[in-house]
Amino acid sequence: MPDLAGPRSLRHLLDAVMSIGADLDLPAMLRRIVEAAADLVDAKYAALGVLNEAGTGLAQFLTVGLDDETHRAIGDLPEGHGILGLLIVDPKPIRLPDLHEHPDSFGFPPNHPPMSSFLGVPIVLRDQVYGNLYLTEKTTAEVFSDVDEQLVVALASAAAVAIDNARLHARVQELNLLEDRERIARDLHDTVIQRLFATGLSLQGTLRLAQSPEVVQRIESAVEDLDVTVRHIRTAIFGLEASRSTVDEGVRSHLLAITREAARTLGYEPEVLFAGPVDAEVSDQVGDDLLATLREALSNVARHARASSVEVEVRVEAGEVVLRVADDGVGPPPSDAARGNGLPNMERRAALHGGGITLRPGAAGGSVLEWRVPCRAATPSAATT
Repeated sequence: MPDLAGPRSLRHLLDAVMSIGADLDLPAMLRRIVEAAADLVDAKYAALGVLNEAGTGLAQFLTVGLDDETHRAIGDLPEGHGILGLLIVDPKPIRLPDLHEHPDSFGFPPNHPPMSSFLGVPIVLRDQVYGNLYLTEKTTAEVFSDVDEQLVVALASAAAVAIDNARLHARVQELNLLEDRERIARDLHDTVIQRLFATGLSLQGTLRLAQSPEVVQRIESAVEDLDVTVRHIRTAIFGLEASRSTVDEGVRSHLLAITREAARTLGYEPEVLFAGPVDAEVSDQVGDDLLATLREALSNVARHARASSVEVEVRVEAGEVVLRVADDGVGPPPSDAARGNGLPNMERRAALHGGGITLRPGAAGGSVLEWRVPCRAATPSAATT
């Protein structure tokens, strides 16, 4: 490869490299790379296509030189066909005096601005193509030159290093965030929960000293509120700890996924509480039926309850797992109302494990469904879903 032409070109290249290395935010850096490439070789239009994970097409397409109105008029962005696809299949620099004369040219969609001269250069990251730079319509000459190609190839090499650094920086930030989450989870468990327990025990100890029924009621209410707060904190701790891994096959993670999915039909996300060693104690068979029951219960709430909030609680106590779904809707149906398949299915799942189910009005309105079975199944699950 011949030497780059002149100190002016080298100075422009250095300025471009410095500009793309000035930001560790990857989206902002990609934008800088496209702008720097266009300025470096006097291109009217420039784009950076980021390849998809399979390396077969474009997942992102950033452009310079096209205004918003032209973008809207063109419509969908390219996916990597024609000349753009050629650079994906064979990642080597391409320089053409006229795009339309190449046999692989697909032409342009309606409302696309005219383009003729073209320069394409791959961005190679650790022996793998990350994306491609596309430059068209050189403004100071009819075609892109050998020197233009050398400049953009050099810029692409620097861009690859900058992108790699940005990715590593993002990974370090992610690891720091996970460490912070773990520290917060430990502090919540070792300090906050223990203090709440101690406060609750202290309040319970003062009950025998209270003479006024009103005082007794207030203390009991405070103890109950502390117990609910502890359950909320335990749930929060699980959320913090679960973020350490993207793969979690426990009952808790699946239950949270179901409640998030139910938010689409409910219009809001249910509140979730856990108590006790749910993942450790609940067998796979029981867990499968518990999750199916929850899915059915939330579906019933969405269809019939006209509720504005739902609370889901799963607790393990005395060898049993209890699923409680409470809403603030219209309440249970009358006893003589026609029954669908939902409640019988939930009853059948409970009976398979020697448990049972109740559906009752809530203390302040709405419905409370409670599904209670032994944690360990004696027989394989065969419930209807």
